[in-house]
Parts: sequence; structure tokens; C-alpha cells
Amino acid sequence: MEQRVSFITLAVANVTRTRAFYVDGLGWRPIFESEEVIMLPVAERVILSLWSVAGFTAEIGAAPASGIAPITLSHNLATEAEVDAVLAEAEAIGATVSRATRREWGGYSGYFADPDGFRWEIAVNPGETGEFVLPPASS
Repeated sequence: MEQRVSFITLAVANVTRTRAFYVDGLGWRPIFESEEVIMLPVAERVILSLWSVAGFTAEIGAAPASGIAPITLSHNLATEAEVDAVLAEAEAIGATVSRATRREWGGYSGYFADPDGFRWEIAVNPGETGEFVLPPASS
């Protein structure tokens, strides 16, 4: 199997509320949407698929667990000021935010939770890892 991810699928309680957060609030643009799902391109050939709990359950054959999901999604940036700006943007649209701090591993990061409690890490990573995940600089 080739080493890559094509879709990240999360089960959401209310697709309309989730759309308001990601599309209306953060300004993301769906590639596809229906009453059951919103598909958002988040990287080259990677889609964040936000499915209703009913649609998710029907597709995989089991209901998702409740509580805080043991996963984080991460959005990496080049500067600490950019991290603070994204966290402020998320807070302005109603997200619960944990302020960014300098981490012992050398980075700077904070978190916000979307309407379903999925945690987004907003970070600056040092070194090669940070360089690898950032998009190429535009000229």
C-alpha cells in the first residue's frame, strides 16, 4: 500500500452547524456537500469529510464513540503571530480555545475545538518537520 492519506472522515452531530463553523466561519470552500456530508479539500489530494453521525454509522457499520476523540488535527504555520491570529479567528466564531505556548519540543502551539469537540492544533514546528508540512512560499 502506498504511504498516503486521501480522506480524513469525522462524524458530526449536526452538518448544518458544522457547515456554519467551517464554511461560513473559517471561510473554507467545500468540494462537495449534501445534507449528510461536507467535503473540504485541506491539502493536495486530501479531503476532510464531515459526515452526519447517521451517515457515518451506516457506512462503517458501527456508531462512533462519544467523548473527546483521541485524535488531533494540526494546521501548521510559519510564525507565532500566525498561530495567534488563527486561534483568535477560531475564538471569534465560537470555538473553545487553549492559548498557544512555547512547547518543550521547541515549537509553539495552541488548540481549538470545533462544534463537535474535535481538537485542532495550530502550531509552528521547528526544523525539517516544520519545513516539510508548510506549503511552498508563493513568489
